[in-house]
Amino acid sequence: MSLPRLSSLLPLAALLAAALPAPVLAAKPLVFCAEASPEGFDPAMWDSATTYNIAKPVFQGLVEFKRGGVALRPGLAESWSVSDDGLLYTFRLRRGVKFHQTDYFTPSRDFSADDAVFTINRWIRPDQPFNQAFKTPLTGPDGYGLSKLIESVRKVDEHTLQIRLKERNAPFLTFFAMGFAGMQSAEYADQLLKAGKPQQINLLPVGTGPYRFKSYAKDAIIRYEANPQYWGKPQKTRSLVFAIVADPQVRIQKLKAGECQVAAAVRESDLDALLGDKNIKIAATGASNISYLAYNLKRPQFAKREVRVALDIAINRDALFKALFPKGGATQAVNPFPPSTWSWNPKTRNEYDPAKAKALLAQAGYPNGFAVNLWALPVQRPTNPNGKLMAQMIQQDWARIGVKANIQSYEWGEYLKRAGAGEHDVYMSGLTSNSGDPDDFLWNSLSCSVSKGGQRFCNAEFERLLQLGRQTTGQKQRTPYYLKAQEIFKRERPWITIAHSRIYIPLRANVQGFIMNPNGSFDFEDVWLK
Repeated sequence: MSLPRLSSLLPLAALLAAALPAPVLAAKPLVFCAEASPEGFDPAMWDSATTYNIAKPVFQGLVEFKRGGVALRPGLAESWSVSDDGLLYTFRLRRGVKFHQTDYFTPSRDFSADDAVFTINRWIRPDQPFNQAFKTPLTGPDGYGLSKLIESVRKVDEHTLQIRLKERNAPFLTFFAMGFAGMQSAEYADQLLKAGKPQQINLLPVGTGPYRFKSYAKDAIIRYEANPQYWGKPQKTRSLVFAIVADPQVRIQKLKAGECQVAAAVRESDLDALLGDKNIKIAATGASNISYLAYNLKRPQFAKREVRVALDIAINRDALFKALFPKGGATQAVNPFPPSTWSWNPKTRNEYDPAKAKALLAQAGYPNGFAVNLWALPVQRPTNPNGKLMAQMIQQDWARIGVKANIQSYEWGEYLKRAGAGEHDVYMSGLTSNSGDPDDFLWNSLSCSVSKGGQRFCNAEFERLLQLGRQTTGQKQRTPYYLKAQEIFKRERPWITIAHSRIYIPLRANVQGFIMNPNGSFDFEDVWLK
C-alpha cells in the first residue's frame, strides 16, 4: 500500500494510525525522523551513513562492534581463529539463525556457510552468476579493496567458513562488522535470479536482524516489524518506523510534538531550544568523523598541486567555524582523521594566507584565477550543519584570490550519484569511522582502489605506506607509516579538510536502551518506549 508523502497535511501520527495494523499500534511504534531517503536497501551497494542506519535493523555481519565502542564481538559467527601467518581466517557460524520470512520470501533453511560464501563471493567475484545478472558497483567492499585482498572463500561444513587472504591485513576482521557486510541469503538471491529480478535485492531486503522489512513509500516512510524468529532477545518494540523528514526544523517540531521519538543529528544552534524541553534528552558523542571538500583531479587546474593548496589556504577557517559551530562543538580538521585516532600527526598545520594563495595560482598559470563549480552539501551533517552557508563563505574567500565559484547542489541521491560519476569540480563530503583505525579513513577514500575513474587521489608513495600499514601487526609498528602518509596528504592536498564534530541526537525522554557509537551511528536493537 502506498502512503502519502510527509508533505501531506495529515500529521505523521495520523499517517501511522492509518497505515499500521491495530496489534502493532498497541505495542507503541518507535518512530525515527531520518534526514534523507536511503539510496537502497542492499548495504553492499552504498556507503552513506543514512543508508547504513536504515539497513542496520535488517542485516548483520559475521562480527559486530560492541555497542558504544569499537571492540569486536561475535555476530553471526560465534568465534573465529587466524593462522600464524595471518592469511587464513576460520569462522564458526552461529546455529539456529533464521532469515526473515516476508510477503516476498519464505526461507526453507537456516543461515549457513552457503550464505556467507555467496555474500563474500558477491563482493570479490564479478563472474559470479548473480553479479553477471545484476551488474552494479558494490561501493563498500570495493572501497576496502576486498577483491584484491581475498584469495578465496570456502565452506568447510554447514557452520564453518574459511577465508584465505593474498596478504596480511591488520584491520581485516573489522570489515565484517562494517555497514556493507550484512550477510545475504543465498536462497533468496537464487530465487531472484530464477525470477529474472536480481535488482530486487536492493528493493526488498532479507536479512537475519532483529527487524524485518515491511514497506517503503519513497521519500516518505519505511516500516519494519520485529522479527518473530530472531535468534537474539525478542524486541520490546514491535513496530519500527523511519519517517523521512529532510527539513531539520520540521524534524525538531515532530520530535517535540511526539510524532517521532528519535531524530537525526541536530545542529548546535538547535540545542538550547531542545534542552529546555523536559520531554527531550540529548545523546552526544565526540565522533570519529571528518568533513572535507574533495577535488576532481581529472580537471586540469586541480591536477596541479599549487592550485589545490591555494584554494585550501584561501579559506578563513576561523570565520567559518564561528558561523557554523557557534558553541564550539567542532574542531578544525588538519589531517584526514581526527586527533582521537591513534597515529594522528601533530606536526602538520592548517594555514590561512590569501596573498600566498594568489601567488600559487599565478605560479600554476592562473594569475587571473578561474571559474569553478562548488557543490554544496544538500543534507545536514554534524560536521557540516549548513552546506549552503559553508559554500557561500568559501565562495567569498575564493573570490578574494580571483576564483569565481558557482554554487550548485542536487537532491541527496542525485548528489551522490553525480559525484560518484565524477561530474563535480569540488564537492562537499565527509566520513565516519566504524573501527577507529586509521585505515578506515584512508583506504576507503584515498587509496588508488577508489580512483577507478581517475578523479580521486592516487599517489604511489602514499599507497605504499597504506599497504605497509595494513600488512603490519600492532599499533606501534603501524604508526610510522600513517604519520608519513599524513605528511604526503598535507603536501598533496587532495582534500580541503574542514571539521571533526560532536554529534547530538535528540530523543524523547521515554526512549530506553538507546546507545550511540563512537562514530555517531546507532541501531534500534533492544530500544523501546517506556
